[in-house]
Amino acid sequence: MDAPADAKDRIRARALEMGFAAVGFARPADGESTGHALRAFLADGRHGDMGWMAATPERRESPRGLWPETASVIVLALDYGPPGDPLVHIERPERGVIAAYAKGRDYHFVAKKMLNEFGGWIARTFGCQVKHFVDTAPVMEKPLAQQAGLGWQGKHTNLVSREHGSWLFLCELFTDMALEPDEAGRDSCGSCHACIDACPTHAITAPYRLDARRCISYLTIEHKGTIPEEFREAMGNRIYGCDDCLAACPWNKYAQRTTELAFLPRIELTAPKLLDLVELDDESFRDVFSRSPIKRLGRARFVRNVLIAIGNTAGRVPGAVAAVRRRLDDEDARVRAMAVWALAKLNPDRFDQERAVRFDNETDPDVCAEWRAGSACAAPQQRLTAAH
Repeated sequence: MDAPADAKDRIRARALEMGFAAVGFARPADGESTGHALRAFLADGRHGDMGWMAATPERRESPRGLWPETASVIVLALDYGPPGDPLVHIERPERGVIAAYAKGRDYHFVAKKMLNEFGGWIARTFGCQVKHFVDTAPVMEKPLAQQAGLGWQGKHTNLVSREHGSWLFLCELFTDMALEPDEAGRDSCGSCHACIDACPTHAITAPYRLDARRCISYLTIEHKGTIPEEFREAMGNRIYGCDDCLAACPWNKYAQRTTELAFLPRIELTAPKLLDLVELDDESFRDVFSRSPIKRLGRARFVRNVLIAIGNTAGRVPGAVAAVRRRLDDEDARVRAMAVWALAKLNPDRFDQERAVRFDNETDPDVCAEWRAGSACAAPQQRLTAAH
């Protein structure tokens, strides 16, 4: 259906009035360039465990593949600009570092409520059909956001905005009402490669090319098994997500602190103590991360991440070895495996003692592999007295 002449202005004004930080309009892409990049990404296996990306790629390539009646896409953004340097606690080994977006309330709850209200208003006002999405359907949201003029995909592959830097949540509203598209965002990265240099695991293998299998955000959130050893030390004390490439972007100098109270960091998630987190059971994990995106991760994968961070403390945290030893009996094999690795890093002598008692009784192949690898790594010159 055709849109009234003033539809865009009214929609934009309403979106900003409701608290969205930015709004843009795009036509459904034909999917040629986006689809080619997606298929190359999938063919290379760069999506890792994210099987949902490989499922029905034809639906992901274009909005019309998801909803054939789509005539326009309204792309909306919410600003979660952090109140300060999100990397300020990287050098505090006893603390865990959580990505800025996950320190507040789960943005899905906030965005869905806003989109429900906004989409209902559009449908009633203009008599059109609408469908809205918040990271819950196969939508290529960053290319759409660039087409809608909200910014551009930077060399770290995330959206960059002149006004908001790299700190935007994206959501989309599809409609069968034909709206004039906005001018697409123009790449303004220039010769800068700060985000590439900042990546601890070299996951940005070339400008605009990300290998998710190397990315700390992927490894700590999406990856379901034990984390490959080659990335563990580089993780440092990052226990959920990674802001390094985002924080390095020079365009962040124009970003402002978010005004959405739900996105402000909860005090208990600003710099939590690793030795408190490693003791969480299922119930306490759910309590601590209630209404947080971290809750969806589940206790086992989260504690897996925490144990890697503890293993990287190099004996600088009193009580670390005792805490790690308690996780050697954990019911989850991923937790046990990372406890074995952490113990080998912290105290090789104690590792050998525990191995002599536990190795023959362990049945999980990943945990057994960690016992074998830790024994090989525990060279005499590494046997330093660690904190207990």
